[in-house]
Amino acid sequence: MITERITSNPETESQKSNLYFDLPQGVFIDSGLKTGKDRSAMKPVFSNQYPGIIGNCLEMQKVYRLMTMVAHSNSTVLLLGETGTGKEVIARGIHQASTRKSKPMVTVNCAALPANLIESELFGHERGSFTGAMDRRIGKFELAHQGTIFLDEIGELPLELQVKLLRAIQEREFERVGGKTTIKVDVRIIAATNRDLEAEVDANRFRADLYYRLNVFPISLPPLRHRQDDIAELANFFLVRYCKITGKKINFISNRVLQQLKSYSWPGNVRQLEHLIERSILLSDDSVLREICLPNDTGKNLSDQEIFKNKTLIDVEKNHIIAVLKKCSGKIAGEGGAAEWLDVPPTTLHAKMKKLNIVKQDYFPQKI
Repeated sequence: MITERITSNPETESQKSNLYFDLPQGVFIDSGLKTGKDRSAMKPVFSNQYPGIIGNCLEMQKVYRLMTMVAHSNSTVLLLGETGTGKEVIARGIHQASTRKSKPMVTVNCAALPANLIESELFGHERGSFTGAMDRRIGKFELAHQGTIFLDEIGELPLELQVKLLRAIQEREFERVGGKTTIKVDVRIIAATNRDLEAEVDANRFRADLYYRLNVFPISLPPLRHRQDDIAELANFFLVRYCKITGKKINFISNRVLQQLKSYSWPGNVRQLEHLIERSILLSDDSVLREICLPNDTGKNLSDQEIFKNKTLIDVEKNHIIAVLKKCSGKIAGEGGAAEWLDVPPTTLHAKMKKLNIVKQDYFPQKI
């Protein structure tokens, strides 16, 4: 994910909150602890040329590469991904990196408009063209002339309007509702959906010809559960944002909370992470975020039931300790370590590991 960056001066904010970031504008994440490290010697958390996007995991690097390839062209882009993965932010990043960046990017949420108003919203209408049309209205396509139009949730567009959109995409021309004059526009089209459009085509819910027109340059956005390396950075970003909004003084997120965040499956993706951090900040009275309000991860629980089925108590205990050690990246003692998670002294955990014959290779495989 992805998220839009705060616009305040990050250096000033970091001095006030004792939080350091290294987003592309030059701030560092230091979790508020006195590490004794010289900030000038710290390495950037990530580097990419899209300042409105956070994340540098391998999956996001693939997204950045595709964005760079297509940004300077006029080709139609289709963004694919689950709800909350940041499709609009990626669309804005492509627009800002294109030659059209000085012109507007107009967003249309196809799922949020009543079916009888979508055509008027996209193409405009003339005065008196239908009941309630008291004035001429300029549509989104005209407003986006020489810029970019972002068609979000394109899979929700009714079939009867898909053919009209197809013509606008093919010919870059249309008529307003109730109008007779053909209007030509120069627009770059970016569409997005969380649906499987190929399956929608097979089910006759989406026109095949429109799908092929939109699917010129598809970019698939990874869900947050596939972006483990980005979770801490995203969480810290939202911590700074909502501490600033709410006036709370929370300096950093505990290692235990970060491990919990990394272990969760995130069905709502980055949007869910953002809202959970906001809620947890409001509920916290500490200078450290030590609790996170994660909902029950039912999918994960079902998976665990399958894993432990038909196993002995010793097997279950051993597997559970290994699973916790993996979540803690092999760390046993200290904050965020496996002993803290299991609520036992580190010496007890070491003894239990020895008894169950748990070796380092079980939870921290050696690189070949």
